[in-house]
Amino acid sequence: MVTELLAPHLKQYLESLVPARPPEMQAMEAYAREVRFPIIGPAAGQFCYLLARIVGARRVFEMGSGFGYSTAWFARAVQENGGGTVSHVVWDEGLSRRARVHLAALGFDEIIQYHVGEAVETLRRADGRFDLIFNDIDKEGYPDSLPVIAEKLRPGGILIVDNMFWQGRVFVSTDRSPATQGVRELTRMITSDPRWIPSVVPIRDGLLVASRV
Repeated sequence: MVTELLAPHLKQYLESLVPARPPEMQAMEAYAREVRFPIIGPAAGQFCYLLARIVGARRVFEMGSGFGYSTAWFARAVQENGGGTVSHVVWDEGLSRRARVHLAALGFDEIIQYHVGEAVETLRRADGRFDLIFNDIDKEGYPDSLPVIAEKLRPGGILIVDNMFWQGRVFVSTDRSPATQGVRELTRMITSDPRWIPSVVPIRDGLLVASRV
């Protein structure tokens, strides 16, 4: 069972409430539709931007940043919070190059730090703690990423994890694939740990939002 979980009219309604994006971000959305690249989309992007503004994020770390669409939402928030850094991390050099072009066009050159490599290890080596961490790595890696995230996120900081519904796979009891099990295990770990205050928000494919106690 792999399906769109939100009814089309609900998805369209939520996206219609998002303020108009700059032309460069609209071009990124069009490219994602054309090549079927899984970006978070405008409704989830606006929500991530809101959370970053609420927490006053000045240091954001993205684990699995794609070609920079989600990065743009976080960079806008950091810029409006007074400046800081957003770490863009991907395995693929081509995605990193494409992100640099888009994010430079959006005026975020001084905010973004680009890394090409494995996201958990890059986070482990990063200096200091972060105000917000966004996790969208390969799903089988979700459980092992959580201890590193807990160490690198400041108290009161926000963790956002994408694909908590995994396109409906988490609801299929017979699906025991490593990716689906990874999503389930991370959900169990974080919802049973008193060091986190979590909630799963049914936007797009499900966003887990958790505050570090």
